[in-house]
Amino acid sequence: MPEYPDVTVYVQAIEARVLGQPLEGVRLASPFLLRSAIPPIREAFGKRVRGMERLAKRIVFALEDDLFLVLHLMVAGRLHWKEPGAKIPGRVGLAAFDFPTGALTLTEASKKKRASLHLVRGREALAAFDRGGIDAMSATLEQFTAALRKENHTLKRSLTDQRLLAAVGNAYSDEILHRAKLSPVRLTGQMSDEEVTRLHGATRAVLEEWTQRLGAEAERGFPEKVTAFRPEMAVHGKYGQPCPVCGTKVQRIVHADNETNYCPTCQTGGKLLADRALSRLLRKDWPKSLDELEEHIAARAMPAAPAASGAAPAAGATRARAQGKPKART
Repeated sequence: MPEYPDVTVYVQAIEARVLGQPLEGVRLASPFLLRSAIPPIREAFGKRVRGMERLAKRIVFALEDDLFLVLHLMVAGRLHWKEPGAKIPGRVGLAAFDFPTGALTLTEASKKKRASLHLVRGREALAAFDRGGIDAMSATLEQFTAALRKENHTLKRSLTDQRLLAAVGNAYSDEILHRAKLSPVRLTGQMSDEEVTRLHGATRAVLEEWTQRLGAEAERGFPEKVTAFRPEMAVHGKYGQPCPVCGTKVQRIVHADNETNYCPTCQTGGKLLADRALSRLLRKDWPKSLDELEEHIAARAMPAAPAASGAAPAAGATRARAQGKPKART
């Protein structure tokens, strides 16, 4: 799912192409994309774009007459800048926003069509889409601390809770926690002031670095390759690969469709965090540390010892022969 850096760069790239231009029309390939009926979408046609905004993970087109088009890309939604009147791609295409300078097409490469589009009038109606999370880049340490300690949850959950922190998701939360050297399952209620300060600094640093990096890429063209998995990332999507800081193999926790990646050495003091599915399967055999994991892997790699010659046959083999076909009578 596009997060703070991705959405910010999308907003900048779109604004550079459509600011001051009239929205000539919106072509919908899927009737399920548009989630609002009043005002009707045709009221946006012909209205000029007064500005582009980011509202958490949503992209907002601020139009004339106090109208706002609110687009949420969800997990697999992506935007593409094409020539004027460009055809909406088949299968994955959802819509096209037509401007004199070009067509902004929306695709969603997923069977589950979750992307949404709303047209609302007035700032009050726009504010209804704000889930209350603070902006990590502008929040002071005091605001960040208050939001983090508002509820007692794991750090991973708190960082991705849009009611607490806006526009951070699964990918960048992994990178932030690795930078801060904090366990994803550490409870916010147990954090020291020093740890909160470290997390606040890591959050701002990671988001700023990635926004600048993606922004530099977008200077060469519209950001077409928006993805949660990038080779420059430290741990996210790097399960089994060496941590760039210490060389330890990156581990993971799998829950439903999401995967949390972390470095045991940098973040958990060498402790392996229990993967819900695997720990339920392995029970007592689940390795609790890196040393136990290495011993477990080594034991599985060792070949089985050959049976000694002349040894008594196994009881199962004796029973099998005893139950064989009877000797034919002469």
